[in-house]
Amino acid sequence: MTEIAIALTVNGEVRRAHIEPRLTLADFLRDECQLKGTHLGCEHGVCGACTVLLDGAAVRSCLVFAVQAEGGEVTTVEGLGPDGELTPVQAAFRDCHALQCGFCTPGFVVSVTAFLRDHPHPDDNEIREALSGNLCRCTGYQGIINAVRQVASSPAPGAAAPG
Repeated sequence: MTEIAIALTVNGEVRRAHIEPRLTLADFLRDECQLKGTHLGCEHGVCGACTVLLDGAAVRSCLVFAVQAEGGEVTTVEGLGPDGELTPVQAAFRDCHALQCGFCTPGFVVSVTAFLRDHPHPDDNEIREALSGNLCRCTGYQGIINAVRQVASSPAPGAAAPG
């Protein structure tokens, strides 16, 4: 198969590669960029474990081909905080015991980060709706909801959200 040259910015760093057109963004991030925080669960866009920000929008990276991100800016869970510091969302997940096994956590953290950036003071129904696209098999939803509430009740909930 013919490879295609792409260049995109991942967590602030320009990444260039020659890839097969069918390579997903999730596989590009995990294999080419060695960013293992983007987890692959269902590979059908249902579970949300592979959620990243693409030009500021939360997307399922298993449903996006890497070539579609050409010239774009991707932020993974590893790129949310400066120099490995926890963002308010990550700290709230820790504080509210919203981690459980941790497999779904990166997708939730990225999704919540984008959600709170756009909806800084949601009510419980809005939180539940926003989280409905991410699945947790450990039934950690109450802790996750509490984490979102914690950040939303802080003085500037969307302040640390890139995009």
